[in-house]
Amino acid sequence: MISKNQIKYVHQLELKKYRKQEGVFIAEGHKVVGDLIKSGFVPKQIFATSEWIENNNIPGVIEVTNDELTRLSLQQHPQQVLGIFSIPEESQNSNHQPSITNSPTSSLSLLLDNVQDPGNLGTIIRIADWFGIDTIYCSEGTVDAWNPKVVQATMGSIARVHIIYIDPITLFNSLPEDFPIYGTFLDGDNIYTQQLSQHGIIVMGNEGNGISDAVRAHVTNKLLIPDFHHGDTADSLNVAIATAITCSEFRRRI
Repeated sequence: MISKNQIKYVHQLELKKYRKQEGVFIAEGHKVVGDLIKSGFVPKQIFATSEWIENNNIPGVIEVTNDELTRLSLQQHPQQVLGIFSIPEESQNSNHQPSITNSPTSSLSLLLDNVQDPGNLGTIIRIADWFGIDTIYCSEGTVDAWNPKVVQATMGSIARVHIIYIDPITLFNSLPEDFPIYGTFLDGDNIYTQQLSQHGIIVMGNEGNGISDAVRAHVTNKLLIPDFHHGDTADSLNVAIATAITCSEFRRRI
């Protein structure tokens, strides 16, 4: 039987200050928990129903009933398992000095400049995973990637994408002088007619304000995703959709 203290502890982790204090995050559901374990994340604690335990050979699991899991869970309809995992050290240290040229699977990275919606961030992490982009840099104003809503929106992709919080200017200052930095703007050049490199950083901005002036000053290639509607049209694209279109065009050139 789970205790009130266990329920309280799990629910506290919904808040960033407790996740940061404990250095852990919550993942729920067999897909997300399974992908994390498969990718080498070692769970600090797992609560699971007998059905999940029978299908997964994981030691030290605390068996719970469906009712107990519902009391533990942050979701309306929990899915058999809830895990508590350590936040990777690279995501906890905002003073991390990254090297963007040593990625084993991709020479493209993303930089998110104050993206604030958990659903958008989770979707962008999933998009990066799909297009083989294994590193996302986030400004301190970007929503916490280990927010339970973000983790769930990634559908397990957070297990395969490195998330590094860093001041964008610090990142830019660590780059070679001629390193390409791309950003999407309404006054940029048509992405479909521009020369795109196989390496670089793609900057995506805040949902309402776009890329900040301080970051914009470091962008070397300003891109536009053109609309194809003659007349009235949407003012802008959702940042996650814009990220998908941009990543797709870069990958299409390979």
